[in-house]
Amino acid sequence: MASLQNEPEIELFVKAGVDGENIGNCPFCQRLFMVLWLKGVKFNVTTVDMRKKPEELKDLAPGTNPPFLLFNKDLKTDFIKIEEFLEQTLAPPRYPHLSPRNKESFDVGSDIFAKFSAFIKNSREDTSKNFEKALLKEFHRLDKFLNTPLPEEIDHNSTDEILVSQRKFLDGNDLTLADCNLLPKLNIIKVAAKKYRNFEIPAEMTGVWRYLKHAYARDEFTHTCPADEEIERAYADIAKPLQ
Repeated sequence: MASLQNEPEIELFVKAGVDGENIGNCPFCQRLFMVLWLKGVKFNVTTVDMRKKPEELKDLAPGTNPPFLLFNKDLKTDFIKIEEFLEQTLAPPRYPHLSPRNKESFDVGSDIFAKFSAFIKNSREDTSKNFEKALLKEFHRLDKFLNTPLPEEIDHNSTDEILVSQRKFLDGNDLTLADCNLLPKLNIIKVAAKKYRNFEIPAEMTGVWRYLKHAYARDEFTHTCPADEEIERAYADIAKPLQ
């Protein structure tokens, strides 16, 4: 029982921004940063300047790009496995359970980043609208899901029918692993697509905007986001001018 009383020693290594110190643009780094914050565990964050990786890090994780994790001095490098490990190891009753109850909470946004990447990388004016439509289709899917009440929101003993969900996040009113996965990507899309393609999430997508409003009100999300300028810089060479 004594070991349970000791906080684990955790250090998360994330990609550094252009200044070599602040948080850089990496949705996978932010995903793990959010998970650890939501777990309520003590941890340190070290930013890694990818242009001049410190010698000690070359020895620690040769050939590995952030994110990676030291957990009680044990190195873990696969971010999916790290997330699974944290969910299993930092478990109730001491730490909250973060897995979503509904499988669709994870699945609903699975293609949105790929469609955004295709949209922003395309440099042909004549095909841009098609890529934009494909991205909007994924946003519509997400919006519909967010506006559809979850099973637990429906009271079968009540005569009042809930037509539109009022939940804050994908799986309910608490942030889960599904949000840690999707929100960093949505933030990148919001910033980069506006800057380089003048694309904005349509105002009529009330579910998506309700979701983002609640997300930006949470420190676990906003304080782990890279600066907008970091995102814009990261996509400066990727987003070719349309011609």
